Amino acid sequence: MPAIAPGPLPLDAPLPLDRLGRPLHDLRLSVIDRCNFRCPYCMPAGAPLPDTDSRGRLSRAEIVRLVQAFVRLGATRVRLTGGEPLLRRDLPRIVSAVAAIDGIADLALTTNGQLLSRQAGALRRAGLGRLSVSLDALDPAVFARMSGSRGSVHEVLAGIDAAADAGFAPIKINCVVQRGVNEDQALPLVAHFRNSGHVVRFIEYMDVGSCNGWRREQVVPAAELRERIHARYGLLPLSARHRGEVARRYALADGSGEVGFITAISEPFCGDCSRARVSAAGELFTCLFATRGTPLRHLLAHDAQYASLCTAIAGHWHARADRYSEQRAAGDRRAIAARVEMYRIGG
Repeated sequence: MPAIAPGPLPLDAPLPLDRLGRPLHDLRLSVIDRCNFRCPYCMPAGAPLPDTDSRGRLSRAEIVRLVQAFVRLGATRVRLTGGEPLLRRDLPRIVSAVAAIDGIADLALTTNGQLLSRQAGALRRAGLGRLSVSLDALDPAVFARMSGSRGSVHEVLAGIDAAADAGFAPIKINCVVQRGVNEDQALPLVAHFRNSGHVVRFIEYMDVGSCNGWRREQVVPAAELRERIHARYGLLPLSARHRGEVARRYALADGSGEVGFITAISEPFCGDCSRARVSAAGELFTCLFATRGTPLRHLLAHDAQYASLCTAIAGHWHARADRYSEQRAAGDRRAIAARVEMYRIGG
């Protein structure tokens, strides 16, 4: 565990940079570590389930204190994740409380969409700004395989429509692509969401956690998908909206839509990573591929602990030197055992 500087963080202290000069701009906060799907790349059937119950998860008040500290340290973008966040019953109240925090420029949420049709309106009214929906296939049989036979593609599509009706625009549609499983779904997804205003993003299958049985030969490189989509529609590169944006953006040449590619395997982007992650139990992780987290919940009980909480987060960010994807790409074969599972900290 990195050393933490003693004493409170002065209110006029400079915003922290990590050891590679990266600022803290993004917080990805899991509100629950349970899920109603069993996607094989994240929480496959048979995976050990988290042992945290509702008492072990951060309360709404603790979440507010935590987010306030991250905003004080430079975070302007907050994404609520899971597990599946729509399983948390007080989610609209969490969204409302977080949206009221001064300094947040972007409040987003990632969901599998199964429960979205009945909750989209409440989330929008609560102040949620953006939505990302995981959708790995349009074909019902392929979708069933990739959700562990727990979901309905028709329910997810209905949820996306309900979210659009509630005012979410554009919605990001995230597809994790696996060789021999769903790479044939890329073109149908682009075709389906053309002219909808939504953005389809293709994510290379990543070696997050230890229970998904990841093998490199299962990865479909983004370049392969780009070539396939370009051959059908033509692609024009778009510039990033901000430093650290994870997706490489392209417009369809006829102006009918946009696609993105997240290339953590073939084209790592660690150098611009400005993301911290906190689990539903209040553990701080400074990398998606981390082996362990740092507990923060003991500093969240009272408002009076705010300065100490800021100091703890800043100290760990100062000590951060994570660049796992770059090391993997460079051929570093050092084993990293028991990486944190994706369903504990979101994607």
